[in-house]
Amino acid sequence: MNAYFFNRDIYRVGPASRGIRQGESKRTRFSHWSRSAAAAAATATATAAARTSDTDLCGRLDHSGERNLSATPAAAAITSGTGTRLKAVEEAERVNVLTMRQRLWTILLPSALALGLGACAKPDAPEGNRVQSRDEFQSRIGTAIDPDKHPGKALFTANCAGCHEGGVPKAPNTIWLEMMSPDAILAAMNGGLMSQQAAGLAPAQRVQIAEYLARVSLADYKPPAPPPRCDSPVLAGGAPPAKVGWGHDNRRFVPAAVAGLNAAQVPALKLKWAFAYPAAVRARSQPSIGWGTIFVGGHDGTLYAFDLATGCTRWTSRMSAEVRTAIVADAETKRLYFGDILGRAYAVDAMTGARLWSVKLDNHPNATITGTPTLGGGLLFVPLSSLEVTAAADPKYACCTFRGSVIALNPATGARRWQAFTVPQPAKSQGKTAVGTDILGPSGAPVWNSPTYDSKRGRVYFGSGENYSSPADDNSDAVFAVDAKSGRRLWVTSLTKGDAWNVGCMVGNDNCPKENGPDLDVAASPLLIDDGGRSFLVAGQKSGVVHGLDLDSGKVLWRTRLGHGGTQGGVHFGMASEGRSVFVPINDMADTHDGRKYDARIAGPGLHAIDAANGKILWRAIARNGCNDLPNCDPGISAAVTAIPGVVFAGHLDGSFRAYDARSGKILWSYDTRRPVKTISGAEGKGGGMSGPGAAVAGGYVVVNSGYGLYYHMPGNLLLVFAAN
Repeated sequence: MNAYFFNRDIYRVGPASRGIRQGESKRTRFSHWSRSAAAAAATATATAAARTSDTDLCGRLDHSGERNLSATPAAAAITSGTGTRLKAVEEAERVNVLTMRQRLWTILLPSALALGLGACAKPDAPEGNRVQSRDEFQSRIGTAIDPDKHPGKALFTANCAGCHEGGVPKAPNTIWLEMMSPDAILAAMNGGLMSQQAAGLAPAQRVQIAEYLARVSLADYKPPAPPPRCDSPVLAGGAPPAKVGWGHDNRRFVPAAVAGLNAAQVPALKLKWAFAYPAAVRARSQPSIGWGTIFVGGHDGTLYAFDLATGCTRWTSRMSAEVRTAIVADAETKRLYFGDILGRAYAVDAMTGARLWSVKLDNHPNATITGTPTLGGGLLFVPLSSLEVTAAADPKYACCTFRGSVIALNPATGARRWQAFTVPQPAKSQGKTAVGTDILGPSGAPVWNSPTYDSKRGRVYFGSGENYSSPADDNSDAVFAVDAKSGRRLWVTSLTKGDAWNVGCMVGNDNCPKENGPDLDVAASPLLIDDGGRSFLVAGQKSGVVHGLDLDSGKVLWRTRLGHGGTQGGVHFGMASEGRSVFVPINDMADTHDGRKYDARIAGPGLHAIDAANGKILWRAIARNGCNDLPNCDPGISAAVTAIPGVVFAGHLDGSFRAYDARSGKILWSYDTRRPVKTISGAEGKGGGMSGPGAAVAGGYVVVNSGYGLYYHMPGNLLLVFAAN
């Protein structure tokens, strides 16, 4: 019997315990144990404990419908005790530090639980669906067109493809153009960056190219009306932006003096105003708050400065493409820093919106900036990722050449100081696929997260994703430490070895590397935790496992499994901490459309708290699935979470925005962001899945985005502003 439950990595770690099933070779099975009388008695005792009641087994349901597993006697037997502390950790096999009695309970209790958990655990998910086309990856607004028959296809091929399909290194790949809003595409051709190249095209032809890329008809398209303006463009003033959250402190903890909100006030939060991003299906730029203003970027590349109290705009400024990252507000220089989906970093005057500088950071056509730039030590550290992983869906695409990196810039000018690559050497030929396409590698290991700056030691820490092509190297799914002044690598710890994967694996073509995943990125920023003179890193992974690492060597100190993980599982965009308590959001989608099968019995969608010193689980709040077959709806948490004293704010993929008690996991407050609301422009807006950015909290306000019409998540276009008074 496969008898393993939430914390099975307490006693075993390695390739067999990843929680991903791809046939018999991936299944975790326990060694045979002799059936001694003592073992039989322990089994009987555990079984009796597990059968106490359905309520105890599934977690006591509170008023929110969440399962708080720390409240169950059965789960407590697993999650208490020594947790997952390790004296030594080897990658292939770990040293077991539990006593024999604890080992017996750890192994036998899950077997007993398996007998009684049928009422609350779904059966194993069916074999997942497979992606048929890249067009499935994002939602659209408008009347769909047939791209193969549309006249824009021939126009694009004749006038644009020569550059955007790899002919010119700096030209963004077509993948990125397909993700831009129609308005942004037209703006580029009508007076923007591409106006010279589009000069020979009639206005109607430009529209046809925009339709082809956007995959929708623009027959009835009208440029969106601007949001209401304030009477004065001068910012309202007030407290400057605090050095909290992405860009400053990746622990995402907002002190009481900055938050202006306490746990007792949270249940009284009410929606004050909302803004509907025009013609948008996603909202992926985390807001920043300062000087009485909300700074946030939009799907169409517009940077907004909203009055915090009323929602009128002080100024707006148009960038080249979707503003992808959080807006990093620097109180000392009154500058805003951020990145867009085309791999450009920006500095903007916070008072006026005037662009100070912008720089394209990588010549690779698939390069992008997903993680937020970080200020520290007089430098701006910008992470680079890419979507070359999706280009491999075309079996004729020679995969792959992108290498993840972090680039240090002069914040005043944008001048480059150094670049630290995750894969040290450029990719070289590794042979050909079965259909004759070149294989280039090693590659990939993108940096999806905001780098963590360590001022005390003069270091920068960051995580990497999987290799895109064979051979996999020791730089994938890893945590890096580099010198902040030079970028020199100090150490690297790969948390999952042998991980090479691309979208060719999802569609089932020959571009899929021989390793075939499992695609277990270190996608969230490592947290630098200080505890009474001791300091260490806590890194969450898409595997559903959280790791404690030694700062000086990168050695793994402990590991704790919180879910089954997977392509769209485990930890995604960001954890938070308050003191030693680390709050871990787990996604764990049941069907990730890659043909894989995940074990629902160890699924952990929801919020979890662990002790950063030893990995011990403090509580678990598994999200109840209330999607009721709604398409692209899942209960887990992909978005980054944000903590204030005693409270954790979390946005779920089902559109629920919740405040959790940081001590117990109990839900204090909840808001359904999918409900339609009238916005400040008079238009009706609606949220959707919440992924990517988390909440910003300051001066008694809670500000959050809702909508993520990508990768089988629900579209939406809302900026929501809450306050308790």
